[in-house]
Amino acid sequence: MFFFDESRFGTHSKLGHGWFKKGIRTQVKVKTGRENFYLYSAINPKNGKEISLFAPYVNTDCMNIFLEQMSKNLESREIFLIMDCASWHRSKGLKIPESITIIYLPPYSPELNPVERFWQYLKDNIIKNKIYDSIQLLEKTLCVFIVCLTQDLLKCTRHNLI
Repeated sequence: MFFFDESRFGTHSKLGHGWFKKGIRTQVKVKTGRENFYLYSAINPKNGKEISLFAPYVNTDCMNIFLEQMSKNLESREIFLIMDCASWHRSKGLKIPESITIIYLPPYSPELNPVERFWQYLKDNIIKNKIYDSIQLLEKTLCVFIVCLTQDLLKCTRHNLI
């Protein structure tokens, strides 16, 4: 069982909070511009397995590529993929491999999707208070960070139902 979602990442600066001395005006560098890409990710919160794909858009074509790659990656195992009701997740052009069964979350319920906490963790550690000179550098940094994540950390995305 995997939970799925996609998120946008870009070079536009995201500032967090900070403490500064009273009476001193602080300058913070930011990068303007809107280069971005999307990360499609599915996480199994029980065992920490993660499958991700970088894509230029969120649309049915990119979703089809992700589903095909996920099916190939997990070979012939039956997969339950839980996701939100975005229009490209329900499109007539969506090609769902036989090994994948899609279960849709109720509308407007991101709190039920553990991948949302994965996005928050990535953005807190990769985006917040950092400047990337190029989209390629951000992609590389994000890729290395995801590869280095442990399965134990990915298991922490699950809800504590006890």
